[in-house]
Amino acid sequence: MLLPDWAVLNAAIDWLAHGLWDLSWWQVVLYTLVATHITIAGVTIFLHRAQAHRAMDLHAIPSHFFRFWLWLSTGMVTKEWVAIHRKHHAKCETPEDPHSPQTRGIETVFWKGAELYRAEAKNQETMAKFGHGTPNDWIERNLYTRYSWQGVGLMLIINLALFGAVGAAVWAVQMLWIPVNAAGIINGIGHYWGYRNFEAPDASTNISPWGIIIGGEELHNNHHTYPTSAKFSVKPYEFDIGWVYISLMRRIGWATVKKVPPKLVLGDIKPVADEKTLEAVIANRYEVMARYGREMRLACKAEIAQLKAKGQDFAMLKAAKRWLPRDEDRVPAAARQQLAQVRAQHPALDKMASMREELRQMWLNTSHSREQLAADLQAWCRRAEESGVEALRQFSLNLRAAHA
Repeated sequence: MLLPDWAVLNAAIDWLAHGLWDLSWWQVVLYTLVATHITIAGVTIFLHRAQAHRAMDLHAIPSHFFRFWLWLSTGMVTKEWVAIHRKHHAKCETPEDPHSPQTRGIETVFWKGAELYRAEAKNQETMAKFGHGTPNDWIERNLYTRYSWQGVGLMLIINLALFGAVGAAVWAVQMLWIPVNAAGIINGIGHYWGYRNFEAPDASTNISPWGIIIGGEELHNNHHTYPTSAKFSVKPYEFDIGWVYISLMRRIGWATVKKVPPKLVLGDIKPVADEKTLEAVIANRYEVMARYGREMRLACKAEIAQLKAKGQDFAMLKAAKRWLPRDEDRVPAAARQQLAQVRAQHPALDKMASMREELRQMWLNTSHSREQLAADLQAWCRRAEESGVEALRQFSLNLRAAHA
């Protein structure tokens, strides 16, 4: 029996208003947040940590799920994403970097990050050089790559069927989630603003110590320091929700972790720094320099306290405190003159800054043999302990206690 025209109209209106799921507004919002979080998890776990950096292997079940979900929710092709990201690491902060705010400007990367991605995806040289090792099975060739935009089209149909007209808004949020959070915030702000645990050879920063909204990608400086690590958090106060998911999958056999950040181990203080000490220092060089930087900041704080107690001006030292623990080539030109004045006025800080650069040069020196580098480290420790600077002496003693 056919329904009257008004009944069909009412049914159509009811479907447009509610869809197949008659959910309240907060339930629709919750669904959207869960769906976008799954997308973020797929990007950070599958595309980033497993595919681009090979930091882990995924079981076929989560691997195929993430591939299917990312096809629906982003339309991104695995090989394209991986190739562009690998090129970003290989050419970081140079004109060849596909999305560096240091060379392209923060406004361009933040607002047009997705356009930069699409432009680089057309570069066949990038695909050939950096896209190796990505999935190339039948479903990848004949569906995910060949019909990449049809996935997001299918997602639109699903959302409209589930939620009616409001499904279009849900779909729009899903389509914007990765361009804004990954292309804009991580690629843009993550190389422009934030805090740095390590003096990585680029401008990467940690946006927040709690990596939840963007799956742990907020800890971007940590990642650029240890790019092949499956875990992004390194400090006790940092949280990487992507690592939580990986740990859970590892328990049930769905993930095999290959590498996590190294950890400097301190034992008994050796009479002299030997080749094993050298090996530990080089393997943990970023943490070693982070510890050195902490000692420098404490020394600055002590100097500021002394100036304050004497009623002397400490504004210049306070301003330069930020740059003293940084690599010389990372100090902006505008701050170099002020930094030079501070070092001239504070011999202990000048000594620490000079010896920091000498220590850094040890692992940058490729012309010296292992034996010569060990001798250089021994000489460095001896001079540090005889410098008359207590912070240097204590740091050297800790260095002689390091082992791999």
